[in-house]
Amino acid sequence: MLGEYRISGRRASEIAASIERGVGSGDLPPGHVLPPMRELATRLEVNPNTVAAAYRTLRERGVIETAGRRGSRIRSAPASTSRGSLRVEAPPGVRDLGEGNPDPALLPDLGPALAAAAAADAESRGLYGQAPVVAEFAARARSAMDADGVPGGPVAVASGALDAIERVLAAHLRPGDAVAVEDPGWGGMLDLVPALGLRPVPVGVDDSGPLVADVERALRAGARALVVTDRAQNPTGASLDARRARDLRAVLARHPDVLLIEDDHGHAIVDLPLHPLAGVTAHWAFIRSAAKAYGPDLRVAVLTGDPVTVDRVAGRQRLGPGWVSRLLQRAVLHLWTSDAVDTRAVARSYGDRRDALVHALAERGVAAYGRSGMNVWVPVSDETGAVARLLHAGWAVAPGARFRLDTPPAVRLTVSPLGAADIGPLADAVAAAAGPARPVSFG
Repeated sequence: MLGEYRISGRRASEIAASIERGVGSGDLPPGHVLPPMRELATRLEVNPNTVAAAYRTLRERGVIETAGRRGSRIRSAPASTSRGSLRVEAPPGVRDLGEGNPDPALLPDLGPALAAAAAADAESRGLYGQAPVVAEFAARARSAMDADGVPGGPVAVASGALDAIERVLAAHLRPGDAVAVEDPGWGGMLDLVPALGLRPVPVGVDDSGPLVADVERALRAGARALVVTDRAQNPTGASLDARRARDLRAVLARHPDVLLIEDDHGHAIVDLPLHPLAGVTAHWAFIRSAAKAYGPDLRVAVLTGDPVTVDRVAGRQRLGPGWVSRLLQRAVLHLWTSDAVDTRAVARSYGDRRDALVHALAERGVAAYGRSGMNVWVPVSDETGAVARLLHAGWAVAPGARFRLDTPPAVRLTVSPLGAADIGPLADAVAAAAGPARPVSFG
């Protein structure tokens, strides 16, 4: 039943737009079953093929999903509703631990890097027809990945990690394909998959990364891609260890046609070793962003992978933006070569704050997780209530709903704004807000 909302339109685009308006207004809520195509076609006095085309468009946009004889329904998290909107605005006097930003005090001064980039660009003036990737940038990035055991492959540059992930997914997958994603996982990633018309398949996570049994189950069920965060997983802080990486590589070796995407956004802010998974599937991509260590506004991520994948990404990029600013590439290169960031000191700073908070919560009987990076994940009995109580106590945190598919309620706390004196009061507030302690795995 559609209640008071009436779908309208004569053309497929008009019907699709009408349904999207209903989703946006809340008149067609998540899970709402749409009328069968022939029934709606009769009601609108159009050809059933027109309705079929409208539904296909909505599936490709991630607005609806179709489950055989059960019909089509509004997705539980339609792409038109960004998880980023599930945030708590920090009013005056409230400490904001929800945005997920790095500590500005740990970011380098970009002035010298930008000046050096401008000087290096003086001769070429950034004209058309130049190579899209600065050769020195590619060589430095490739050398660093070689040192970490990432398999050899060509280098491309994208405008941040999510841009790179989107381009890799689009290079191989088609609407309707299933993608195995971490749950809980990066909210932007959980939005992106349905926005591309792909179907997310949740894979549980613990401190050591994706659960092997869940990955095996997802791939056996037909997932055509797997996206893994190697270190500093957002929101849980999980990091692949040697044993988990070995077991996941064994699973991937049994599914060589699966597209593997690895996101190492925690590079340069963690002190745990990298254990890459790449090398056992035919198609793979490994991505590193400069955002967390050097500044989110740089919008530069380096991408390597098998030659087919990188060639497809670069070819499609040429038809759109063309390239990522070579000025920005040169600026990041200067930051790398001048050691503008003391990566060990940065990792130690985040680690000290994160470990102190996890320990303080444990002393108060609250289970919390954060093996690496700048976030702490705290399971709670009532997510909405916990967020509200913490806000009242002077702390704005990120609701776990921004990062969850099937996992239980939780909140995410970013430790970058914290000082040593904040740990005790924050732990007291979280303990009071979290409800009964119940240690669980993330998945």
